[in-house]
Amino acid sequence: MNVTQITSGRFHHFHLARQLEKHNLLTKIYSGYPHFKLKDELGIPKSKIDTFPWLHAPYMKRGLINLDKIEWLNKQWAWMHHELLDKYVASKLCEPTVLIASSGSGLRAGTKNQKLGGTYICDRGSSHIQYQNEILHEEHEKWGLTFKGIDIRMIEKEKREYERADFITVPSDFVKHSFLQKGIPKDKIIKIPYGARLNRFSKVGNPKKNGFQVLWVGAVSIQKGFLYALEAFQKLDHPSKEFLVIGSLLDEIKPFLSSKNTVNVRFIGTVPNYQLASHYSLSNAFVLPSIQEGLAMVQGEALACGCPVISTYNAGAKDLFTDEKEGFIVPIRSVDAIANKLQLLADNPNIRNRMSDNALALVKKMGGWDKYGNEMRQFIKKYCAFGA
Repeated sequence: MNVTQITSGRFHHFHLARQLEKHNLLTKIYSGYPHFKLKDELGIPKSKIDTFPWLHAPYMKRGLINLDKIEWLNKQWAWMHHELLDKYVASKLCEPTVLIASSGSGLRAGTKNQKLGGTYICDRGSSHIQYQNEILHEEHEKWGLTFKGIDIRMIEKEKREYERADFITVPSDFVKHSFLQKGIPKDKIIKIPYGARLNRFSKVGNPKKNGFQVLWVGAVSIQKGFLYALEAFQKLDHPSKEFLVIGSLLDEIKPFLSSKNTVNVRFIGTVPNYQLASHYSLSNAFVLPSIQEGLAMVQGEALACGCPVISTYNAGAKDLFTDEKEGFIVPIRSVDAIANKLQLLADNPNIRNRMSDNALALVKKMGGWDKYGNEMRQFIKKYCAFGA
């Protein structure tokens, strides 16, 4: 049995590769990331990592010369990156494998692999691309913004991938439901939730006793529901509150900040990954009211550091923790729901501490990414004809 992966970037795929290697299943992982960006991806032999960075590496650096402001160029660049990576891997396949390809990067390679007698798994880390496009149009319109939309070429390609693939792996009930809504057969969708990287994230401190720090980690965007979190924070009644915002501030958010109350809000931009454990540990609550995502891994990072999470079903929260045990699952677009949960934690330190203990116990039980790896291995052995 052998497994080959394709991923345009990093995402969760290198966690999967480590698990596959652990079970002696990994043959190769193809990525758009350059080798120098993958030095910290331990546990995978270098000989099993094949990079095709010729478009993705310069794409990552385009902001240095303001090319990120040219919309048509960005769209074409991203499209060509996925297309050429797909073609590159297709040219490399010469014998059947269990191919796990990130959506948008596997149509040609997956089709060729099937012709060779292998199995093609389309791995989608977010909601069905058409569903995603529709809900983001809706959300941007709600804020008076124009959403340019996902590249129609990518939408059509992914829809063909969903049809062509033998299986579609997804990380959460929310994502699975979005596929069912779009008519994808239930038996084709395999839900396997992500894990958390325990060797990087663990509790290294405690919040200040007389303060209340709310933490945000990730892109500050419309999609992730930042404006709801900001308004909820300002409703919080606490004499020493702070909202620490870590992550890149998207241009779409900037015009709103001049009209919003940002007192006690501290934007510090991106920080090195190794510093995040400290920020999670010192925070009283982590907030992520996303409108749509697959299963935001920052939630697992927060839980691993003992920080209760306030998130949404649309962020995959249901598949990571239990509502009112390790955190709270609130409806999307509900400022009051977020504010009420923050107030509850601020007014009741014992509840916050209990949730923190529950979070640590939960993540320890998850075993990092081992549960994810074991479930993926079991699925491959049971359902993939080539891997049987």
